[in-house]
Amino acid sequence: MKDWKLDISLVQRAKKHGFYYRGRHLPYNPNLKERARELRKNMTAAEKKLWYKYLREFKHRVLRQRPIDNYIVDFYCPDLSLVIEIDGDSHFSDEGREYDKERTTILESYGLKIIRFNNMEVLRNFESVCERIERESPLSPLIKGGDRRSGG
Repeated sequence: MKDWKLDISLVQRAKKHGFYYRGRHLPYNPNLKERARELRKNMTAAEKKLWYKYLREFKHRVLRQRPIDNYIVDFYCPDLSLVIEIDGDSHFSDEGREYDKERTTILESYGLKIIRFNNMEVLRNFESVCERIERESPLSPLIKGGDRRSGG
């Protein structure tokens, strides 16, 4: 995980809302655990494709439908402090865009980077979506002799 300092106001926010917060772990609302479990069992076609054909075997651990703060993010990679969101139709209304803007602001306040794709991007331009995610991962360090370590 990236080295970041948590603003005291974020800790106060977590406590105010009754979120769990332990040290460097991101706060979350324990009431969202069951809903997150349901979402993992009932992924959209785009989420399934991205998970089973790419993220499940990604070189960094990725978690599906992860509660963070008072939200459930589609995918979260702790090593990269990266949230990947797959947006359906509800995200394109004025209300949906406003909600996403507020949500993104709060998630970014924890030092997270959020990247978004819509369902059609994942279903129709899968390779470019994977390439975009891949660009978030730093190159493997060079080892003696100039060879890159194999991703494992």
